[in-house]
Amino acid sequence: MWYWYLLTGILALVAGVALGFFIARKYMMTYLKKNPPINEQMLKMMMMQMGMKPSQKKINQMMQAMNKQMK
Repeated sequence: MWYWYLLTGILALVAGVALGFFIARKYMMTYLKKNPPINEQMLKMMMMQMGMKPSQKKINQMMQAMNKQMK
């Protein structure tokens, strides 16, 4: 009878790991949608640090490319 306890424990562990993975994945996806890692101001500052003079058109193009890549 001890093998039933072992089997139940292993199954519960596997189910817990799988459930935890999907919950963490869903949480991170919603967090990144609400708080994107790079916004327009950060992009503008990075371009200025690289010696470029950023235009609004170029910033918009880069933001669209980054948003498309995230999806």
